[in-house]
Amino acid sequence: MTNCFILLAAGKGKRFKSNNPKQFTNYINKPLFMHSVDKAIKSKLFKSIIIVSNIPIKSIKDRSIKVIKGGRERYQSSQKALNFIKNKRFKNVFIHDAARPNFSIKLLKKLNSSLKKNKAVVPYIKTNNSTKYKIKNKIKNLNRANLILTQTPQCFDFKTLFNLCKLNNTKITDEATLFLDNNKKIKFIKGEENNFKITTKSDLNKINIKNFYGIGFDIHKLIKNKKLYLGGIKIPFHSGLQGHSDGDVIIHAIIDGLLGAMRKKDIGTLYPSNKRRFKNIRSRNMLFPILKRLDEDGYFINNFDINLICERPKVSKYREKIITSLSNLLNVNKDQINLKGKTVEKLGLIGKEEAIACEVIVSLNHYA
Repeated sequence: MTNCFILLAAGKGKRFKSNNPKQFTNYINKPLFMHSVDKAIKSKLFKSIIIVSNIPIKSIKDRSIKVIKGGRERYQSSQKALNFIKNKRFKNVFIHDAARPNFSIKLLKKLNSSLKKNKAVVPYIKTNNSTKYKIKNKIKNLNRANLILTQTPQCFDFKTLFNLCKLNNTKITDEATLFLDNNKKIKFIKGEENNFKITTKSDLNKINIKNFYGIGFDIHKLIKNKKLYLGGIKIPFHSGLQGHSDGDVIIHAIIDGLLGAMRKKDIGTLYPSNKRRFKNIRSRNMLFPILKRLDEDGYFINNFDINLICERPKVSKYREKIITSLSNLLNVNKDQINLKGKTVEKLGLIGKEEAIACEVIVSLNHYA
């Protein structure tokens, strides 16, 4: 893997008219620029991610992500990023504008595939609008059939782009311009309508977001001589949960809630208890394919509300550790997870400390 993803997030965003820079404004439950970062990570196409920003970003903990200071103009920020990685031996570089958070991982993979036989690949869309061009005082019609509107990410052979950037000291609006101005070939591929640039606040509402909800429930008996896993971590306790897997009722309920919100049946359909290959499987490994499907289908996690139903262990003692574990597994902020402990007043199997149950309500957002 010899790709580098450069995210340009140093712009002033004057037309956005906000005290909070556009690229840091909250958009679908996270800072706008983080949508691009998360997709680059999840694509598994990149050895390194470079964020170019004129504002310090302290929330980044992933060692593969570097934050560097940008320039006054976009092309200067791009040059700074290319200079930063010039000795890193990257074959290809993807350059993306933070103001375009709605591209898909599918588009990243299409670009990467096209780059195998080309030194520059750029996505585009067509326009349905009648388009005119003003030259001095004259306005002329353009043939819209010949017009293409280019997008980012744009991807390039690193050495070729680096050498072109070294020679450039004029303002350009994208890196494709350097290839065109130097008569170098670009492979243009079909982009995505949703991959528009957010310029003004009204653009934040261009995509129709729908909400979907799912309910998950799971219960398992407690048995001696087995480890207890809750929320992906081992909890010190006298017994563990009986099950075909590790019996983690929190993750099982989350999986069922996610599947319910996506209308994808249930956990038993995907992981039947009569299949030997799932025997003793860790529940966290059952979760990952669900999250991959969620990403591929264009869903975003809004929040989880979790009730862990047991007499012991006491949820308050392990709440923070469980929430931290779930935050890491689900790739969401901790404030998107609420965990409550509920007892049953010593009633039934749960009241006798012979079982633990969990129920979860999941909220997802989806591009309509």
